[in-house]
Amino acid sequence: MTYTPPEIWTWDEASGGRFAKTNRPVAGPTHEKDLPVGQHSLQLYSQGTPNGIKVTVMLEELLADGHDAEYDAWLIDIGEGDQFGSGFVGINPSSKIPALVDHADAPPQRVFESGAILLYLAERFGAFLPGDGAGRTECLSWLFWQMGSAPYLGGGFGHFYAYAPEKMAYPINRFAMETKRQLDVLNRQLGERPYIAGDEYTIADMAIWPWYGQLCLGRLYDAGRFLGVDSYRNVVEWAQKIDARPAVRRGRRVNRKGEDGVRERHSAEDLD
Repeated sequence: MTYTPPEIWTWDEASGGRFAKTNRPVAGPTHEKDLPVGQHSLQLYSQGTPNGIKVTVMLEELLADGHDAEYDAWLIDIGEGDQFGSGFVGINPSSKIPALVDHADAPPQRVFESGAILLYLAERFGAFLPGDGAGRTECLSWLFWQMGSAPYLGGGFGHFYAYAPEKMAYPINRFAMETKRQLDVLNRQLGERPYIAGDEYTIADMAIWPWYGQLCLGRLYDAGRFLGVDSYRNVVEWAQKIDARPAVRRGRRVNRKGEDGVRERHSAEDLD
């Protein structure tokens, strides 16, 4: 059926479909709700989506590397609209997970946007970010590549392939083409080096793996065969290598609902 846009677009909950509680066309809180605060300096408010996994993997990697990065992780259930509570909007005006508050100093420091959180933690602990100019610049280039590219995979391909109320050829073809181009970018890059930004495992890998790595491991949209992910051999091998890291396996369980998930994480024992 051909859609003719109205002269002026208006929104109601019915137009949001199954995502009516997740997105809306205005900012700001819908209800009053304070955020809980645990005993650690680092307070994470998130959900175990690919963007949330980036940060919990980073925190678990820091702990595994011997850093004093203990944290409390609180579930923000975006399907229930938790991200529009006044407390969460206070730390992320855009109402998107993840968001972090560091209480180490006064006043506490808020950080929102997953890439910004990764960079903040890397600089705070001096880890997983090369210190030299060229290596640092390469790592940050790939970090921001991910931030700009993944919306085509998630909000573009993933939405129309897996979640839209009906299958539509044009958007699926459009975003499948872009997703495959991005996979080819990564495949060529990983044919020349073991990790995304070079010889070291960095925040660039932590940012890219939850999206493109999990896609190649069959955990995203059940679209591996459709996209022919096995043909991106370098990406698949890299994805498997990252997936085998114990801190990655721990991090991807945090703030997840379900049998293997941990809704809240306040100590290492919660994952044991």
